[in-house]
Amino acid sequence: MDSEGSPRGPVAGSRRVGPVGPEETIDVTLVVRRRVGAPSFPDVVRIGRTSPQRGRFPTREEFATRYGADPADVRRVSSLVERAGLTVGRVSLGARTLHVTGTAGAIGRLFGVTLERWAHASGEYRRCVGSPTAPPELRDVLLAVLGLDNRPQARAHFRRRTKPSTTDVAYSPLTVAAAYEFPPSTDGSGETIALLELGGGFALSDLATYFAGLGVPAPSVIAVSVDGAENAPTGSPDGPDGEVELDVEVAGSLAPGSKIAVYFAPNTDQGFLDGVSQAIHDTTHRPSILSISWGGPESSWSVDARTALNAAIQDGAALGVTVLAAAGDQGAHDGVASGALTVDFPASSPFVTACGGTRLLLRAGAIASEVVWNELAQGEGATGGGVSQAFPLPAFQADANVPRAPNGFVGRGVPDVAGDADPTTGYSVYVDGAPTVIGGTSAVAPLWAALTARLNQALGAPVGFLDPFLYSPAGEGALHDVTTGNNDGYSAGPGWDPCTGWGTPDGVRLLQALRNLPSPP
Repeated sequence: MDSEGSPRGPVAGSRRVGPVGPEETIDVTLVVRRRVGAPSFPDVVRIGRTSPQRGRFPTREEFATRYGADPADVRRVSSLVERAGLTVGRVSLGARTLHVTGTAGAIGRLFGVTLERWAHASGEYRRCVGSPTAPPELRDVLLAVLGLDNRPQARAHFRRRTKPSTTDVAYSPLTVAAAYEFPPSTDGSGETIALLELGGGFALSDLATYFAGLGVPAPSVIAVSVDGAENAPTGSPDGPDGEVELDVEVAGSLAPGSKIAVYFAPNTDQGFLDGVSQAIHDTTHRPSILSISWGGPESSWSVDARTALNAAIQDGAALGVTVLAAAGDQGAHDGVASGALTVDFPASSPFVTACGGTRLLLRAGAIASEVVWNELAQGEGATGGGVSQAFPLPAFQADANVPRAPNGFVGRGVPDVAGDADPTTGYSVYVDGAPTVIGGTSAVAPLWAALTARLNQALGAPVGFLDPFLYSPAGEGALHDVTTGNNDGYSAGPGWDPCTGWGTPDGVRLLQALRNLPSPP
């Protein structure tokens, strides 16, 4: 557990209500180390920059046995927390997590923190005062405790057009996919796409209406509850329903042969981690792709939460799960009050394929022009992108000419890829009983998720972690390079840039490039 940067100040504009009652019951997630003495952790960078090849991946059961938590460590943790008066609930050896419940007083004493109740315009939240510290007996085992602070952690990266204009256009996902030349004769059959949602829900009647209107078969869509969260539509397309139904309708219309598993989790750092971990280690639905359209500035995360979530995403890469995340909708500043350049997390994880946004104009169904999405001056948002100040430059980006972060840090560049995201060239969807048009980088993640499902189907195996391929010579020329525009911090140009990454997809060329990779020995 990292004491530096773990505690967070109050939410802006909130006020202290008082201490959390010592007898109030709360739930926390404990993250423990990987098995000591295990084989070397899988080389998730399976496609090297100079000698790429397609990888083979362990099953979830194999992964849990080789690289998950040691049952002896779990017994050590369980014994101590039970002696402290807490109850151990669900345990996942693969995800290396234990759910623990108990009184606020007992949990605060065990981890050396004080818990307070704070109020702000959106309601109350619990705040952790002080840095949680592992008991001395567990300092070599326990890596993080999440759930002490339960403020809203992330925001959805979607945008409805607020100032419609006669020059606006709206596309069906099928039209965008055709322009991006998604591989023909594929529909994602045999794949499961996981969608992480932190609120809201979908109505089956909306989905039936939408897919029937497009003339595509409705995919199988199931809701998966995480930490008690449920599929719970709010009735407002401007709320999280807009995000949920956008994700399902874009992914489902472009990969109707796939199963769509929607993981509903609480919007807290604990819920975010548990949702990602449950999707990645799910031995029932076994997703091959995880699409995440939620996030927040790197600085809004505690070090412990960011580290734990990054490790969970790394598990996905090792298992062959392609994890895609929206890069944000507030330009290179990501909406931080200071106006400083920053990137969004989890898009900045070095094990994520981060998705930026463009403004796409078509002529006769083909790309007529495509530029960086930036309507910040009109109050309509812009693609996120920039350089991480938390994660160092990964090896696969060594030759991508990633600039230094504003503080001089040699960090991971964001995004990796892009797609149509401007709400003025947005997607026609159906939310809460009515048609509407939505954009944002949250549309790009499910777009790429559907493409990945179709690539997996055509290849007969998961592509897994895409980034090393995209940055290798084998990936050159497989995307449409976007060279015009900026995100109010960085400018586009030839090759990779911190606005649209390598560009937008050409599905046919991507499939051919992946087919040309040698298989592992």
